[in-house]
Amino acid sequence: MDPSSNLKLANIAILLVNPQIPENIGACARAMNNMGLTRLIVVKPDNCDLKRVVRMATGSSIDIIQEMEYCDDFLTAIGPFQYIVGTTARIGANRPAISFPRELAQELLGFSQHNQVAILFGPEDRGLSNEALRYCDTITTIPTADFTSLNLAQAVMIVCYELCLKSREPIQTFAPRLADKFEQENMYDHLREAFLKIGFINPENPEHWMLNIRRFLSRFHLRGREVKIIRGICRQIDWYTEQLERFKRKERDQEQGSRSQSAFAKPTADKGVEGVGAGLAPARKYRISNNEGTEEPRDQKKGFRGQGGSKEPRVKAKSSKAKPRKRGVKCS
Repeated sequence: MDPSSNLKLANIAILLVNPQIPENIGACARAMNNMGLTRLIVVKPDNCDLKRVVRMATGSSIDIIQEMEYCDDFLTAIGPFQYIVGTTARIGANRPAISFPRELAQELLGFSQHNQVAILFGPEDRGLSNEALRYCDTITTIPTADFTSLNLAQAVMIVCYELCLKSREPIQTFAPRLADKFEQENMYDHLREAFLKIGFINPENPEHWMLNIRRFLSRFHLRGREVKIIRGICRQIDWYTEQLERFKRKERDQEQGSRSQSAFAKPTADKGVEGVGAGLAPARKYRISNNEGTEEPRDQKKGFRGQGGSKEPRVKAKSSKAKPRKRGVKCS
């Protein structure tokens, strides 16, 4: 039976992140060739001397080296893939070991039919970093005894061996085409911005909180249509927060404007007698002058004359009719 008749090994790529020893690249190509995998991608190698690489890539393995892809940026390298698998020997809170290689091979049976799958291997001295692992949809670890360190080519051989075995079994389920990493990462960036706007995640360390979101959403194997729905929700959050901020800004501007008007407003007052106070009319005193209760101003200059101890103002009677002035008469 053809090893690639069921599980599509042509859709599975081995991606080496920052390999340090050229001979290990050649040995990985040889292991892949033994198990039926052909696509090898190298990301930012420390040393990729082809003369040293081909020493270990003997026979037809040189064809894999000739078709090997180089990439200087990690995100660009994983962008076209729909499903990313990370390998690690260290298990912790941020590195959950979801499966062993045999279980991984069973899972990839369905995914490999309509999706491009990348299996990541880190540098020889330290393995994949937490930064690289957070982009992975699942993580696998190779079970060992007390000593967990494996040669890079040995780890590639074990994983490829399990894939080759599983390719001989019939496929039970098929996975639909998933969203690629370009679409997923744009979605996660949009989610982070939306969550920061509504205060859902801590702004001091957003990537730590987004890791849990990534783990949660990666379980659902999102398709392109579902990613668009999530981004549509994020756009609605963006629109609502912008409208709310605009409304608050308008209220602040109106409040500042009213304060400015009240601070520069001048008090209005009646015009008073020249030279008295700050433009205010002088005070006037009143007394009751008749029995009808009307008030008349009192003379403030001089006194009063009175009889029997009573004081009354001296008032000159004025005729209601003015005397006509005679013309042509001289007074002696």
